[in-house]
Amino acid sequence: MNDRELIYVKTIAETKSISKAAQKLFIAQPSLSQAIQKIEDDLGTKLFIRKHDGISLTMAGEKYYLAATEILNIYDDYKNEVTYINDLKRGRVTIGITVYMGTYLLPKLLPMFAEEFPNIEIYIKELDSVNMEKSLLDGTIDFAVMHTHPLKNSEPLNHEVLYKDPFMIVTQKNHPLSQYAKKVPDSHHSSIDLNLFKDEKFIMLRKDKRIRQVCDIIFHRAGINPATCLTLQSYESARRLASTGYGVTMIPLQYINIFEGQYDADYFFIEDNEYAFWYTCISTNPNMYLSKAAKVFMNMINDYFNDNQPI
Repeated sequence: MNDRELIYVKTIAETKSISKAAQKLFIAQPSLSQAIQKIEDDLGTKLFIRKHDGISLTMAGEKYYLAATEILNIYDDYKNEVTYINDLKRGRVTIGITVYMGTYLLPKLLPMFAEEFPNIEIYIKELDSVNMEKSLLDGTIDFAVMHTHPLKNSEPLNHEVLYKDPFMIVTQKNHPLSQYAKKVPDSHHSSIDLNLFKDEKFIMLRKDKRIRQVCDIIFHRAGINPATCLTLQSYESARRLASTGYGVTMIPLQYINIFEGQYDADYFFIEDNEYAFWYTCISTNPNMYLSKAAKVFMNMINDYFNDNQPI
């Protein structure tokens, strides 16, 4: 049973004539008769009674007609819904985003999107980058604004880079090793050799956090394995403790801007370490359907970062 067969039976029932139905459907009468014969053969029952004054439905035909009418109405409603969705008059977008990126980005973009597309529902899932990858793979979010690293990319996800964010060493003010720092042109921050900190104690995040994973890559590339004095979940707590001299930590440059009292610590670029950064990306699953509304929101994010590079 397909939509064409449903339409054939429904049209014949309503016109009470194969010839009139054929004219209405713009097909040859013999072809329509053959199609009805095939439907009846497949069902093993007659749908129509041929009389001298026209065609009427059998009991099975009446049931078929009611089912065909209901199914075709549902299909028409569905097509209307799809039209609304394609015209951005209705729809839903589920976005995965880190807590920080949500705090930074959503107040800037959500009001603009809602004003232009008031009937599109937006659902936000605040997740860390590791869990966003899982959500993309299982299809529970449409796209993610998340952090990736060249050595941590997850297949088969696609990542469109918004910007590159260098990692910074965070210490207390006037740390003894700060004397070895070098000025960086056009920056408030100096740079320093990470190897100088090989005997320092580091405040680290949990191993399931993307910041920690990037830090481990940075240490590995530098050929050092410094001691860990504390493992936390919060990068803000790690930064605050580093500012007191409890230990040293690393965070991405963009994250510095979110802290109150951000200038109570010193921040250093990492010298000669080609992997001391992560990318902020729009990430998608190429095997999942992306609605027009999701694509419009993604383009809005892209346009924002093209005009407002944070670094």
